[in-house]
Amino acid sequence: MKLEEFNYILPEHLIAQYPLRRRDQARLMVVDRKKGSIIHERFSRIRKYLPQRSCIILNDSKVIPARLLGRRQRGGGRVEVFLLKRLSDGYSYKTLLRPLRRLKDHDRLVFKGGDLIAKVEDWRNRIVRFNKRNISKQLERIGHVPLPPYIKRPDCSFDRKYYQTVYAQKPGSVASPTAGLHFTNRLLKCLQGDGHTLEKVTLHINYATFKPVEERDIAKHKMYFEDYALTKKTWGHIKRAKEEGRKVVAVGTTSCRVLETIAKKEAVGIAALRGGTDIFIYPGFQFRMVDILLTNFHLPLSTLLMLVYAFGSKDLMTSAYREAVKEKYRFFSYGDAMLIL
Repeated sequence: MKLEEFNYILPEHLIAQYPLRRRDQARLMVVDRKKGSIIHERFSRIRKYLPQRSCIILNDSKVIPARLLGRRQRGGGRVEVFLLKRLSDGYSYKTLLRPLRRLKDHDRLVFKGGDLIAKVEDWRNRIVRFNKRNISKQLERIGHVPLPPYIKRPDCSFDRKYYQTVYAQKPGSVASPTAGLHFTNRLLKCLQGDGHTLEKVTLHINYATFKPVEERDIAKHKMYFEDYALTKKTWGHIKRAKEEGRKVVAVGTTSCRVLETIAKKEAVGIAALRGGTDIFIYPGFQFRMVDILLTNFHLPLSTLLMLVYAFGSKDLMTSAYREAVKEKYRFFSYGDAMLIL
């Protein structure tokens, strides 16, 4: 398939720049694949559209304050370090560095207060090594929320709350699993009270989620690996739900990718409840586990949009996105949601 098939025109003013104070007051587009119908709702009323005793899969990865602002020790020039992945030694990270052209190997970078220092170990591969093995406390104190590049403002104190799901537990993501941002604790309890089950998986999202597809033939695009994990008990519950004919609801493309990664590996006799996944889901993909997908509205030409087109069908999703623009839905991370039945 050609990359241009996944393009659409989005007025810039529809890109949400701020979260809603009440998470569950986001709009919800309900798309029924069998009927080909589109209904406009509020997220707070999602319960009425979920089949009885659904198995709802949540990604419990927690966003870390991955942006560090500092200065070069020599010369004092400003520098930004965006943490992508912690390396095995515990001190070093794969990063994005700005301004890259002004940095070189062995440069020392000093951050607020001078307690945290990093050395550029490998300029070419953007690897820095910190003076501390565990910098989680420093990140909580001086790190910035890694808002995506289409949010054209500095991060604020409220982003620490709203760019995080209410069920986030395991630190590791540099982007939020945004489909889950609309849930409140009260709504989750109501869903359990309705007889639905909630199961948690983990997929740590790295910055590659924003990497543009550069191949005109999308089949040639290479995905980056992202770390995932879930317990044997959780996987057993999910498979049992599937066997019983209960619907499996993936909250977000990340949860979907975890489930389909494991199902694909099991189909060829590989047991892999943790590891890395570079699964690329685009039209023509055969879904083994996911019956219903809850997702936000995604960027044109992105792998996330391709996954949604694969699940909902290209024609129906094209219509749905056209409708969302017409009805002035809010797009991307802090935007509205879509439930694909």
